[in-house]
Amino acid sequence: MSLSAVGSARAWRAGDRGISLESPVIAGILNVTPDSFSDGGRFEEPRKAIARGREIAEEGAAILDIGAESTRPGADPVPADEEWARLEPVLRGLRDLPIPISVDTHKLEVAERAVDAGAAAINDVTALRADPGLARLAARTGVGLVLMHMRGTPRTMQLDTAYGDVAAEVRGALANARRTALDAGCEPDRIAVDPGLGFGKSLEGNLELLARLDEIASLGAPVWVGPSRKSFLGALLDLGPAERVTASVAACLAAARRGADVLRVHDVRETRQALDVEHAIDAGRGGDVRDARTLVRPRAAGGGS
Repeated sequence: MSLSAVGSARAWRAGDRGISLESPVIAGILNVTPDSFSDGGRFEEPRKAIARGREIAEEGAAILDIGAESTRPGADPVPADEEWARLEPVLRGLRDLPIPISVDTHKLEVAERAVDAGAAAINDVTALRADPGLARLAARTGVGLVLMHMRGTPRTMQLDTAYGDVAAEVRGALANARRTALDAGCEPDRIAVDPGLGFGKSLEGNLELLARLDEIASLGAPVWVGPSRKSFLGALLDLGPAERVTASVAACLAAARRGADVLRVHDVRETRQALDVEHAIDAGRGGDVRDARTLVRPRAAGGGS
């Protein structure tokens, strides 16, 4: 099956950017935190974070997703002023980036400042439960809005991972959150959804969500998925975070085949190469491919327009 054959969303708008979703794109993760589960502390210094942000764009990401508060299981909340102090110098230093920037926050105060500093989208891991005002901000400014499913908070989410039907319940919660955003005035093609792999789900629940991702895609909204280096991959294969690159790429390809539009990953280059090879193979199905290199997506701008 073609990587772009499932799902009806073909574009996502974020600010003045249009992200083509004719084939899956990558949101590169940049954590400017001291305590994120995989790369906490590596890019805490603004100079290093800015350099990594530019590298992510060069490696083929279509979106840069920056987070300044860890949402790993058990994480404590960070005050808004501290979160913004981590974010501000990085956002200022990346204002000329050729790809749009999404900021991973659920705090209205931080989101407002981020949008003023040039962020094109807000990635809310609480799907508006923490502050419905984020939807009004997105409606007023035209930024993109990503609504992610999570039970409880990062501190409590892994204490309750039992579902009667995980895909149906996650889909229903995301449908309700999307309706809240629409009611606040957000335009449909600016709202994306994310099933929240690893956020209040068991190993089995994460695998089932990936297997049934087409049900999430049936909402008609662009679908973000973030399996990258997650603990469920470690539990499945008995691997530490740094050893999960291959497993992450495999999960991304599986997600793309089932309707994922945006793959949120740490390992941009490896994921981009895997998508390019699969795209070239799929494109070659119909006949003789004279120069397969022409099938590889351009590096520049990562698919934005």
